[in-house]
Amino acid sequence: MTYTVLRILTYVLGIVGTALALPLMVAYLEGEEKMIGVFAFPMVVAWAFSLMFMIRARGKPSVLGIQEAFGVVGVLWLVICLFGAVPLYFSGEFNSLTDAVFESISGFTTTGATILSDVETLPRSVNLWRCQTHWLGGMGVVALAVAMIPLLGAGGFRLIKAEATGPDKDKFTSSITTTAKLLWFVYCGLTALMAIILWRMGLDYIDSLALAFSTLATGGFSMYNASVGAFNNPDVTWVCTVFMFLSSISFILYGRLFTRRFPEVLANSELRAFILIVAVSSLAVWLIESVGGRPEALGLRDASFGVVSIISTSGFMVSDYTTWLPASQMVLLLLCFTGACSGSTSGGVKIVRWIILAKQFVNEMRRLIHPYGVFTLRLNGTSGREVFVPIVAAFFFAYFALVAVTAFFGALAGLGPFTSFSVALSMVGNIGPAFGDFGPQANYGSIPMFLKWWYMFAMLAGRLEIYTLLILIGALGVKKRRNKII
Repeated sequence: MTYTVLRILTYVLGIVGTALALPLMVAYLEGEEKMIGVFAFPMVVAWAFSLMFMIRARGKPSVLGIQEAFGVVGVLWLVICLFGAVPLYFSGEFNSLTDAVFESISGFTTTGATILSDVETLPRSVNLWRCQTHWLGGMGVVALAVAMIPLLGAGGFRLIKAEATGPDKDKFTSSITTTAKLLWFVYCGLTALMAIILWRMGLDYIDSLALAFSTLATGGFSMYNASVGAFNNPDVTWVCTVFMFLSSISFILYGRLFTRRFPEVLANSELRAFILIVAVSSLAVWLIESVGGRPEALGLRDASFGVVSIISTSGFMVSDYTTWLPASQMVLLLLCFTGACSGSTSGGVKIVRWIILAKQFVNEMRRLIHPYGVFTLRLNGTSGREVFVPIVAAFFFAYFALVAVTAFFGALAGLGPFTSFSVALSMVGNIGPAFGDFGPQANYGSIPMFLKWWYMFAMLAGRLEIYTLLILIGALGVKKRRNKII
């Protein structure tokens, strides 16, 4: 078991270490000599550890149960986030190790909450690394490892299930490695396409890559204080809106398109609900702002961008939504409760869970009227999906319990009730910006240290959908009790 854990951990560490080659190259090309060692040293260390344990684990049996898979993924994400903080901390741009770890966790979990008040003062290589952490965490570092290296066969599927989002976690090919490769192929293809489009629009190669990384991961980090609004380009705004929308759709559906399973895509209940919610919300915000008597009324472009940015949990900004009319802000706040599609790079509760509860509610109403009737829950055109109801109910309890506890800690730190709640919803939902004192133009650098660490836990728990970290903590507690007994 020990060799299995070390093998997985060092494989992923080696892959993330290799990703440092991109900001290292940018540091060299941009003449940022001081940053070269900042990226080169952890990259070499990651390669050394990876090579050492790959050699030592050669020929060792790989056994991984369900509980171990959750534990491994939890530990892996903790280690990767700490590793990602190393170049940030040694860049000298962060006031403390806590701030560097906060930024790294916010990056890998695609939350996009920053502690920096002026990101434009950062070296471009460091700024690119911040956005790249989004991209690595968006699809999942475990999925990337399974795609590149045939890890454990069935064990690889258990690892991806522990990392993936949504209640229905399935593969659309006979091999989990093939599935992971196809998902990452689509992810890389969309990223490259967006970067090329942005570059053709006049953005330089670093801005194009950074914005593509953050957008496809539905993250929110930007190389500019004004976020997407810094480009002052309507075409860039539309491109970001489209690709945020595409990234909010389950990548499993893209895989099914590649395998020509078109009827399954068309019958997907979550996709149809997502498109409807985005369309109605965008029109609602546009109409509210248009008839609200404001001279600076939003156009449909900015309204759509704001809606897609929030529902996708990207958190990008073109205009400050805290200055919008109260009804428009309420639309965005409600979208914080939904999230986008399961199996996408977005955070939040996911629309499919609300669909399941809504269908169950309708069935319960029918049973009250027809006590002897037989009703089934249909999802994606398939009946007999009642098995998901207790799973979803348990998730909602854990999710909103964590939101409540996080809001309470925010209140203890002196934040107002509404601000505490909206920030808690943002942290657990991996949204980034919130409401109240922490809108899209604010940062989290001023909050107390204990609250930063709790927010880090909330971001990680939200990204891994609560259960993974809770199972890891539970397993550590059981092991500790056993050691005391012995």
